[in-house]
This record gives sequence, structure tokens and C-alpha cells, in this order.
Amino acid sequence: MGTALITGGSAGLGLEFARQLAAENHDLVLVARDQDRLDEVAEELRAAHGVAVEVLPADLSVPGDVARVAQRLAVVGGRPGEGDLRPVGLLVNNAGFATGARFTRGRVTTERRGIDVMVKAVVELTHAAVGQMLERDRGAVLNVGSVAALTAGGTYAAAKAYVRTFTESLAVELKGTAVTATLLSPGFTHTEFHARAGIPESAIPDWGWLDAEYVVRAALADVRRGVVLSTPSARYKAASAVLRAAPRWAVRAVGKYR
Repeated sequence: MGTALITGGSAGLGLEFARQLAAENHDLVLVARDQDRLDEVAEELRAAHGVAVEVLPADLSVPGDVARVAQRLAVVGGRPGEGDLRPVGLLVNNAGFATGARFTRGRVTTERRGIDVMVKAVVELTHAAVGQMLERDRGAVLNVGSVAALTAGGTYAAAKAYVRTFTESLAVELKGTAVTATLLSPGFTHTEFHARAGIPESAIPDWGWLDAEYVVRAALADVRRGVVLSTPSARYKAASAVLRAAPRWAVRAVGKYR
């Protein structure tokens, strides 16, 4: 069924992408910072589904690590020096985190790291992947964004807004080829994301939450159909429509931090 590379593949939505793709008989390349956790997930997926799983420990805020992942994505197959590595047919740019603080009160190093991971790495890895996909005349890129891209919610929202425009622009360039680009824009989803950011889940009403399994299933279905903007659930489609239609002063008015 092909090989998928997933950044942030050892936890949260990335782990759910890995599980669902493995269940569909896709081989995987999992990228994350924690070698031990990567090895644990890889062993689970190999045992459960019999797929090949490569682990590629990398910190996507470190240029050298990003370059190593980009080199793996550039593999076309059959070239000298590539060994038995299979080309990646699906890139899932999932790695990211929320800073959980006001820009004016937080550390600029944290803000910069967020931009490195959620913007700069996405651009570099996508460029490497699309190059070999176009050469092979098949492939797909799935960038994980957020409904937050339509809000005034700090550096995280700004990074996701970049990813949204970048993905749409890429889809325009790829039109007429056998390579697609899809943006996943989930709302609040039950993962480790909010706990790591210090955001209590109790701050969000129950109706606002989505299940990771549902979000990933919907996203992969949209990738198969070549959908550019994937927003799981009617409630977040409606919320996105309201945010797009509302005057920006109104959007700014509802923006807030803890």
C-alpha cells in the first residue's frame, strides 16, 4: 500500500495516524524526538499489523535534524546509495505544540521553536517530499493545521495560518499532477496536546471535543479524495465558516488567553 512518513508520530494525532495507516497495511517512517517512545510504538505496530516501521529520531527545531528527515523524504528508490529504502508516498506533517502563554509574557526562544517546527520544518520537508513524488508521478502531503488558524490566538494561530495558506498554494501548483496537498483543520481533539501546553481539558465544554480516531479517519478519507481543506465534524465546519465571514475586529474581540 506504500510508505507514509509521520512527524510527531509517537503521540497524539501522529500516533493515531500511524495506527490507522498500519492497519491499512502501509509501511511507516516515524519521526519524533523520543527514541525510546518511537521504538515502543514501532514494535507495537509491527506486532499488530506486520508492517515495516522505520524510526527516525529528530528534533524538528534543529536544522541538521530537519535535513536528515528531508534526505529520507527525497528517496526515489533504486538510486545508488539509497539501499532498500522505499520512497514515501504520503507525508503527514503533524509535529507541533502550543506555547500556552501570551507572546508578550513568554520566552522568545519557545516562540521561535514553534515557528521552526510548525512552519520552517513543514516547508523544508514538503519541498523534499513533493520533489520525489512529482518525479514518481504519485503521492500526497497532509499538513496538520487547526481551526485556530482563523483566530487571533498568538504565535500558534499565526503558524497554523501560514500552513493553511501554504497548503492551499501548494494545491494550486500541484493541480493537474498526480500529487495532492491536503490541510487538516481539527478543532479541540482529545490527545496529549493540551496537557503538554498546560491547558486543562475542563476549560472546554464536552460538545467542543472530537475523538482522535474520528479526526484521523476523516482526514485520510479526504486525502484519498484529493480534498484540499479537511475540517472534520459539522460543528467545526460551521465554526470555520463563521470565523471566515466575521469581521476581523469581531474575531480579535473574542481572542483571549488564560
